[in-house]
Amino acid sequence: MVVEGPTSICWEENMAGEERVKELTQGLYNAVIKMDEDAARELSQAVVDEGVDAYYAITNGLTAAMEKVSELYTAGEYYVPELLLCSDALYTGLDVLKPHLTVEEAATDRSVIIGTVEGDIHDIGKNLVKIMFETAGWTVHDLGKDVLVPRFAEEQAKIHADMVALSALMSTSMLAMPKVIEALKREDPDVTVLVGGAPLTRDIAESYGADGYADDAVEAIKEANNMLARLGR
Repeated sequence: MVVEGPTSICWEENMAGEERVKELTQGLYNAVIKMDEDAARELSQAVVDEGVDAYYAITNGLTAAMEKVSELYTAGEYYVPELLLCSDALYTGLDVLKPHLTVEEAATDRSVIIGTVEGDIHDIGKNLVKIMFETAGWTVHDLGKDVLVPRFAEEQAKIHADMVALSALMSTSMLAMPKVIEALKREDPDVTVLVGGAPLTRDIAESYGADGYADDAVEAIKEANNMLARLGR
């Protein structure tokens, strides 16, 4: 597979020359798509050592690559294992670069509480959704798996997140979702709830009182952004 990087990379002043900036950014892009953690780490450290803007490297290298990975996943060229390995390379690079972001660059306007509902210990789907939210720049508060019903509302009372995302991979555990949604709406009538998981359908999600439904991780972030856009947020 031929890996193509971002089509346009604007030049910003750095200690490194323009060609070197492009080389490092393209390298980070390729490292994520090729699932190469070592390359992601080494190139990210080079970004820091050579004075390249960390935010620029993240957005034009790592994040752009993960968007391409999402396209490959949607097209059926990549599957869950590849998506997870790409995300490992992404996080490896982020671990090096994030400490070098300014406060303004590190900040984000949107936040989400995410978790797998009570009675369900499956978290691969939830983790994939988490990756997509983080890649899109959201602040993610991950409650983990087998989360007790009241915990979501308790966390929302503290954080006032823009969205709460619920996951269930079992037909038995998904029955906890309407209880969670009821508790959330009672605590915060304006809260926006997104649900997903293998046993769910859009009709079931609506019957549970959810505001949105997504059938995979890529669709989840699209649906989340569309939901908030419709609400003018």
